[in-house]
Amino acid sequence: MDKLTTADLFSLEEYHKRRTAFRAEVLAHKQHRRAQIGPNVTLYFEDRMTMQYQIQEMLRAERIFESEAIAEELDAYNPLIPDGSNLKATMMIEYPDADERRAALQRLAGIEHAVYMAVAGGARISALADEDLSRSNDDKTSAVHFLRFELDRASCEALKQGAVLKIGIEHPHYRHELDAPVEVVRALAADLV
Repeated sequence: MDKLTTADLFSLEEYHKRRTAFRAEVLAHKQHRRAQIGPNVTLYFEDRMTMQYQIQEMLRAERIFESEAIAEELDAYNPLIPDGSNLKATMMIEYPDADERRAALQRLAGIEHAVYMAVAGGARISALADEDLSRSNDDKTSAVHFLRFELDRASCEALKQGAVLKIGIEHPHYRHELDAPVEVVRALAADLV
């Protein structure tokens, strides 16, 4: 999947005009790029469109229009676009109550290294977490992590054929697994070459 360049981005003025329609398009696109693993963890699988939206929103919120600052945003978000043999996701640990969240983040230290997927009943593919910087220590984890699942050729082909995709977490304090819905498998298969 091609990385984004400045030519792919709308100017602030153009984005202001297109924002409502583009946001609706992105939200519809994201519907089938989400995997809820148990009650408190969600993976949001990223791609070129989700990252364009994220960058556009950052540029809008920060009123960024200088080419150097735009390049910094591209450098920050382009690594979250799949490369054709992998899937990339933002993992959110979600507890509505602040005290419960604080306790859970302590209890779930290292959870980002316990996420996996399995294609067509094959071996587990462990997520590579937070390759840019560590978001966890021995005492607690962060509520947000960035994951990469590197797939072999056979797994890519199987997903493109609609194979069963299991996504799970095997952590001492959080064990859940799901069979990804067909719509999610279809959306993720489109990220692969």
